[in-house]
Amino acid sequence: MNVSDGGQKLDRQWADLGNNVCGVLHNYRDASAVAARFVGAGWSSRSSSWYGYEVETSWGEVEIDPIDGPVILLNGVVDPTRLDELGRLLGSFGLPYELELSDENNVTVREIRG
Repeated sequence: MNVSDGGQKLDRQWADLGNNVCGVLHNYRDASAVAARFVGAGWSSRSSSWYGYEVETSWGEVEIDPIDGPVILLNGVVDPTRLDELGRLLGSFGLPYELELSDENNVTVREIRG
């Protein structure tokens, strides 16, 4: 996958939050293809490990890491008011997902599935 730095950088206010979102993409194992879909939606992407990617826009920065089986883990930080937007984006990619949003005390405050 070609790495793209053409998207927006994460706004500082969200970077200061630390990780507040985690989740999984079911029945999928190609993190490169997922990162490419984010790039197609205007996000930037860079390799973060042998098989993982970090995708970023002004309101979110998410690590995409494949694990054994057809599952990709997601974790990072998003503007809490845009969790549904992240879910809609994943849904538009045709990817079944589960996401959890945590507060500053690492307590789950919302869960969404698609």
